[in-house]
Amino acid sequence: MEERSDDGPFPAARLKAAIVFNLKKGVPGATADMEAEYDNLDTVLAIQKALEKGGAETTLAEADDTLPQRLLADRPDIVFNIAEGFRGRGREAQIPALLNMLGIPFTGSDETALGIALDKALCKRLLSTFGVRTPRFAVIANEADIAAAAESLRFPVIVKPNAEGSSKGVSDVCIASDGAELRRVAAEDLRLYGEPMLAEEYMDGREFTVGILGNGAETRVFPPMEIRFRSNTQGPYRVYSFGVKKDYKKYVEYRCPAELTPEQAREMTDMARTAYDALGCCDFTRVDFRMNREGTIHFIEMNPLPGLAPGYSDYPMLAEFCGMGYDELVLAVLRAGAKRCGLPEGGGAR
Repeated sequence: MEERSDDGPFPAARLKAAIVFNLKKGVPGATADMEAEYDNLDTVLAIQKALEKGGAETTLAEADDTLPQRLLADRPDIVFNIAEGFRGRGREAQIPALLNMLGIPFTGSDETALGIALDKALCKRLLSTFGVRTPRFAVIANEADIAAAAESLRFPVIVKPNAEGSSKGVSDVCIASDGAELRRVAAEDLRLYGEPMLAEEYMDGREFTVGILGNGAETRVFPPMEIRFRSNTQGPYRVYSFGVKKDYKKYVEYRCPAELTPEQAREMTDMARTAYDALGCCDFTRVDFRMNREGTIHFIEMNPLPGLAPGYSDYPMLAEFCGMGYDELVLAVLRAGAKRCGLPEGGGAR
């Protein structure tokens, strides 16, 4: 039998992996970011190339209505899941729930962790019981909620969809400096996105993200990466919005490891690991933080299904800063998932 180390690639033709994804279709929508969370074909092909370079046999499967039949017919050893799902605040949970029902192993977190993480308010409420500090916030679903938020929160506040990622709904006009602006911004967002919004006290300080890879004692927490703004992006405010991310080279630069004191770095990575463990996340995730003006660290949100677009997404970017190339990172996610699921070296035995 061909031998390999735990850190090496899977031997050729020993693991049959299906990559499950949602593709951008270019379908016109009410806003320019309607497909923000879906992947370009280039990302899917980059993941496929990395897995095949490591020796896995791959198939591609779009997460549409035909997916259950295709999985049952193909019966992969493992699914490399990057699918965002369709409709509703539990959409990221759809594919993991299906895979668990079919008894097919998969990479990444399960439906419970993904469902909780996507609902930003629910995630914050849960993590606060573990001592994870977060800005004060309010969920806005109607006109009455707008008035209540204006009374309970300290301005300025940032307004964004409560259950979206990839900065979807974080527009170029998402900061409200008083109650009147909050009513205008929140009412327009409710109309455009048709879902509850999160109003959160704006942290007027530095922004960071922390990547996590692996499980149990083998979990690796990458040093914090700072998203450093070259200038203000909305009046006097700095927001990592959808527009800024699309043209990130113009607006931001990245520093990893971030310039932090040892105590700040340790607090941030400890908070990230606490969030990872509290939600029962698996294999990989990304956790976002913001400081206030005094330098106090606040948890903003977490993404247990982080983007893997090479040369663009924050997660592979921070890994590369830490010496882990794109192909190595993708294979590490696959290895973590396969080991966690108890797959033998040869795969296929279930």
